[in-house]
Order: sequence, then C-alpha cells, then structure tokens
Amino acid sequence: MKKKILSMALAGTLLAAGAATGPVLAGNSANGPNYEGNETIKNERLHSYEEMVKVLEKADSQSEAMELETYGESVKGRDLYLAKFASDEDNPTVLFLTQQHGNETLTTEGALKLIQNLTSNGKKTQEILDNVNVLIAPRLNVDGAEGDVNFSLDDYVSGTHTRYNANGVDLNRDHVDREQPETKAFHENVLQKYNPDYMIDLHHQGTQTTLGDSDELVSGSILYPTTENVDDEVLQRSKQLGSVVYNAVSDKGYGLLSKYPGGSAETISRNGLAVEYDVATLLFEMRGMADHEYEDYVLGQKSNGKLIQQAVTAMEATLEALADGSINDADTSFWDDLPLSGYGE
Repeated sequence: MKKKILSMALAGTLLAAGAATGPVLAGNSANGPNYEGNETIKNERLHSYEEMVKVLEKADSQSEAMELETYGESVKGRDLYLAKFASDEDNPTVLFLTQQHGNETLTTEGALKLIQNLTSNGKKTQEILDNVNVLIAPRLNVDGAEGDVNFSLDDYVSGTHTRYNANGVDLNRDHVDREQPETKAFHENVLQKYNPDYMIDLHHQGTQTTLGDSDELVSGSILYPTTENVDDEVLQRSKQLGSVVYNAVSDKGYGLLSKYPGGSAETISRNGLAVEYDVATLLFEMRGMADHEYEDYVLGQKSNGKLIQQAVTAMEATLEALADGSINDADTSFWDDLPLSGYGE
C-alpha cells in the first residue's frame, strides 16, 4: 500500500451534482426496499450502453480532473470504459467496479451519479480529488447488460439483461484463467496498470434476503476476502473498508446490511484480486436484479432510487475516509456481530 499519511479532515459529504443526463434516474422518494411480484426495472430508467457512453464523454469534456480511457473491448466489440481521477501517484488509489453481471444494473447508475458528482468542481470534491486517486469501471459486462448474447434469454422474466457475457461465461468466475476479453482487459489494463489499494466490487443479490433469521429485508450485504491465502494486512484493510461502508449506509434510514455468506474461491474478484494484487476488497451486494430466470430475484420499481443512492453513499463515504485517513482507524469489531444473510420463505 502507498505510504502517504493523510491528515486533512473533511466535513460532510460530496456536493451533489446537477441533474443526471440521459434517462431520468429513479426518484429518491421511494419508501425503501419493495417487491411486488413479477416486475422488472423499467429500461427507460436505466442508461443503455450508448447513453452511458454519452454521460461519460460529457463528464470528461466538462472536467479537467477526469480522464476517460477505453481499456478493452467486449466479445461483441463494445468499448470498456474507465473514468480516472488521479492527481498524485502517492495518494491511495481506490477502484469501483460495477456490473460484472449484466442484470445487476443499479450499481452502474450509482457509479454514473458519482462521476457526475466528482466533476462538479465543488470545494469539497476538489479536496477529495487532491488526496485520493479514483478509478471507476462502470459496467464490465456491457454485452450482457444489453442482452446482446449468443444464447437465448427466453427463460428470463423480461429477456433484456443476463448475468453472463456474450459467450455465456460468468465474468466473476474468470479472474484466474481470464479467458474472456472483458476480464483479460480489466486485469491487464486496469489492475496491473494502476495497482489500486482498495476496491469495491458492486453487485446485486435476490430480493428476499433477510437480516439473519429475522423477517427484515436487507438493502444489501457485504463481505471481505475469505480465502485463507489473503495477506493479514490486506484482510484488515478490507474489513476497515467494510466498516466505513457499513456505518455510512446504516446511518441512512433506508440502509440495512447483512454479512454475505460468500465462499473462498479465488476465481471471484473479492478473493482472487486480494491475493494477486494485495488490494483490499469489499463485495457489496445490493438488493434485487433487473432480470433473472427466477421471478423472486427481480426487483420491483419502488426502491430503485434508494438503492442507487445507497451505492453513491458507499462510494462517497469510502472517498472521504481515504482522503482524511480515518479509514485507518475504522473499527472492525462490528463484523463479529453482523448477522449473516438469511433467505425468507
């Protein structure tokens, strides 16, 4: 990890940017997580690939702090984009990765909102960017997110998004072999090039996940690397990253997190990247999916805005804690008592 010790104290959160470009994001007036049966997120509330690119290019053109890179191509030839805010190589570097699974959409909407906030040129934003290098890789699985794949989606609820890439491969099981162009490019042109210190891998889980054995539906679940091969210092920093996110989300009225019951396979990013690159990793599984074979995994409309904001909250809290150094003092004892995810009947 880079050794620079940051002492600047930051108060408050990043200033909100102006209204989103492209499709209108779901409003933030929703009353928390909601599920009403066989529903899917309305596509007009999501940025298509072309609309996402327009948002990224506009942000790049309006901000001197941001650099927009293409770091590879998908199976179907779509460019993969990286938004980079890097002012000092001695600063800690954090990477936010979204949508390894194409049907896990709201995390990318949150990432685009964060990019808009970081290009707002506000004083507090500049203080963040003076002290943290930020990498945002929105939508790794660009083909699956478009439903542009080499297999049928007839068994999906809406047939518009899939977990897998165009070749039918789960990209979050390809971080050892790296046989797919998306994961190969991500490793070679992002991880190996920029050597991040911290990473949050943002996903979605089913709609019916509960807090332990209770009937309370969670808004998300988190987990640090659980492979026995992870370095102790990397594990500790990962748990501290989780502490920052947990406290920030829990302070919001709509946030309720559980501990994700993940495995130890190093083919997934949470484990494999922590071992290979010594990057502190956190898995953040938000509630519900845009499309799936199982109806009860699919998210209804009413909680979209809250979940998008939850992703923004997690990422902004991470930036603030890295910028002022408070992440180094984050209390990790909460992990001992955090209930595992349960699954209601």
